Amino acid sequence: MGFRLGFLTALIALALGGCGVTPVAGPQSWDIASGQSNVPYALVRLRPEVLNVLAAHAPRIAGRIADQRGPQTVVVGIGDIVGVTVYETGAGLFVQNETGVRPGNFFTVPPQAVGVDGNITVPSAGSIPAKGRTIAEIERAIVSALKNRALAPSVVVTLLDQRSSAFTVLGDVRSAGRFPVNPGGERILEAIGRAAGLVGAGNESWVVLERGGKKAATPFGALIDEPANNIYVRPRDVIYVFREPQTFVAFGASGRQGQFPFEAWRVSLSEAIAKATGLSDLTADPAAVFVYRGETREVASLMGVDVSQFDGPVIPIIYQVDLRDPGGYFLTSRFEMHNKDVLYVSNAASVESTKFMNYIRTIVATAQDPVTLANSIKALSTGTGATIVTQPIPAGL
Repeated sequence: MGFRLGFLTALIALALGGCGVTPVAGPQSWDIASGQSNVPYALVRLRPEVLNVLAAHAPRIAGRIADQRGPQTVVVGIGDIVGVTVYETGAGLFVQNETGVRPGNFFTVPPQAVGVDGNITVPSAGSIPAKGRTIAEIERAIVSALKNRALAPSVVVTLLDQRSSAFTVLGDVRSAGRFPVNPGGERILEAIGRAAGLVGAGNESWVVLERGGKKAATPFGALIDEPANNIYVRPRDVIYVFREPQTFVAFGASGRQGQFPFEAWRVSLSEAIAKATGLSDLTADPAAVFVYRGETREVASLMGVDVSQFDGPVIPIIYQVDLRDPGGYFLTSRFEMHNKDVLYVSNAASVESTKFMNYIRTIVATAQDPVTLANSIKALSTGTGATIVTQPIPAGL
């Protein structure tokens, strides 16, 4: 008896002291809280302040591109093709025919490109500065140059090919190319429409706007649902559209495990949990719901993480939310999932205790089996302490 008691005591102590005695789907909540890992990470508990930081740094165009003005006046630039027609009300520049009747009171300058010096040339007016000027300003400059040589001249300047004030749309659109800026103004969605629209699904498409050396990316859906992102296009803007299906992975004590598509341009944590069919009622710890993600150093620092302990531009973050708290569901509805996020739900402590007790019961039974077998054999051989039950033999056999 003493030997068996000592054996069981030693076995229990060994089991309690080890982390790999019973099988688990992942780390326990206390393992994550301890921070002991070969890969350093920061544990951030979901709070309203954290959600505010994440919302302010969500991938959007609004706030990333400073120029939020309305339609911009189109000016002529180097390389633009312009046409000039000069009119006058009396004889002056125009030559009369032999009968003394003028064939017309205007002349047209052949189309010409604005030179690298920014000028165009008009007969009798000479070199006229055009770069950075509007059509109306160029017309007035030509009239001023002709006023001493023509009788009440008037000028019409036409922008035939708008090359310098154009924007470019590239990527997953039906008709990529360069497009002249509309003087009346147009927004990003209208610019994509001029490129004949998206090739892929809108909920899987992203839009990158490059302006003045800065880039800002946003889901295509945010251009529609959040109008502040749908800003006016400017000359020399580059709009790049690409398709990237958004997915997340669910592990642990959720109803289902695996990779799940967003199937929408935006999915909250509460919706992600629902896609994984919720938490397992038998095994999950509602206070131990985690999301694994990498955040920039700036975002991590604003959330209160000591980034000096980490190397590189991306900080590994584990977000934790307590769904035992009724308010936790409001937090999960505001937390936006990112592409390739990992959702992990830890087992409840009682589940591990139950598995451990079953494990001990199995070990004890296995150790007791030889003793039970030896006692049974001894009882059978001596004919004492044992009762043998047999099935009755049916009549007729």
